[in-house]
Amino acid sequence: MTTILKQKIIDVCDKKIAQKGANVGLSLYAFFKNKNDTPELLMEVATWWIKTHQLDHFESAVKIKEMVEQL
Repeated sequence: MTTILKQKIIDVCDKKIAQKGANVGLSLYAFFKNKNDTPELLMEVATWWIKTHQLDHFESAVKIKEMVEQL
């Protein structure tokens, strides 16, 4: 996963946690606009989320942030 993508995921997690609290859940689509203008990045995150880690559709933002920080 690229450094830019990792930072984007961490930033989104931080924003959602600040807005809704530590129990907020995210889907992999939280990191992308409604218009899919970066299909390569979407596939990279989807592969990491679904295939590599077999995560549920919604996961804790805190959990996702911690996982990405460990990469």
